[in-house]
Amino acid sequence: MPTIVTLTLSPALDKSTTVAGLVPDHKLRCTAPVIQAGGGGINVSRGLRRLGSLSVAVFPAGGPTGSHLQELLTAEHIAQTVVPTKMPTRENFVVTDTTTQQQYRFGLPSVHLSAAEQHLLLEKLSHFMSPPKFLVVSGSLPPGVPPGFLAKVVRQARAVGTKVIVDTAGPALRQAVDAGAYLIKPNLHELSRLAGVAELDRAAVAAAARRLIGRTRCQAVVVSLGAEGACLITHNSEEHIPAPAVLRRSTVGAGDSMVAGIVHALAQDRTFAEAARLGVACGTAATMNPGTELFHCDDAHELYKQLRHAQPAEYALN
Repeated sequence: MPTIVTLTLSPALDKSTTVAGLVPDHKLRCTAPVIQAGGGGINVSRGLRRLGSLSVAVFPAGGPTGSHLQELLTAEHIAQTVVPTKMPTRENFVVTDTTTQQQYRFGLPSVHLSAAEQHLLLEKLSHFMSPPKFLVVSGSLPPGVPPGFLAKVVRQARAVGTKVIVDTAGPALRQAVDAGAYLIKPNLHELSRLAGVAELDRAAVAAAARRLIGRTRCQAVVVSLGAEGACLITHNSEEHIPAPAVLRRSTVGAGDSMVAGIVHALAQDRTFAEAARLGVACGTAATMNPGTELFHCDDAHELYKQLRHAQPAEYALN
């Protein structure tokens, strides 16, 4: 049975292309699109596969786009558990202007999930013959899904001993944390909201995360800092992992790649510090590729070597 299961509530077909100049009111000639399976947990499963970890991707899908999504995952040898939906799976579109190297990201609305479809997702998660070691919940909540749904997911998983890793935002993140999420990966703004302030000062990040850990069952917080890397906070440690300097071509999928690295390391019983470093390596490696392409494994391993031999940096003083 799988050690890792991922849950994606807002899957998508990700399409990317390039154009030599974005000009209004003109017919623009684009390159042939690259089409890939997308959505938070799905990208995590794809990243895990590249690292050598097997997972099962659980997600809703419908219509021709949903069928195409499943075909793409099958081609990548990713196991799937799918809840059929009445509405077709959405599409996202990324366009890079080759004259400026600027990227434009168009996200179409998520598909509404009915109460019956939400119930089926919970059933699918409970029907694994033996509970997975980790459940990764990643991505936004679609219309019709209340924030409390993630609390149900977390409680259901914890009841059978599964550790839940959550990468989402807003009230859903707060409810998942309060329900007992094992590890979360907020960005600075999301951590600020959890702390109940408009915007945290960088020096206050570790203290805010440690307060969160102190009042919940959360064991670790990995704060994503974009091009600056990440900050890992546990109940007794804090560490800033700077992102290695690379030529960045696209940030699409970098966060999901980071989560894949973290989960892969934890599934191998590595420490939180090692997991965070591999996460930063995978996230940074993803930015080296154009469009919606995730990281290349060789790039991630090379960057991880750099981070492993770097001197740990304390992010903030207590």
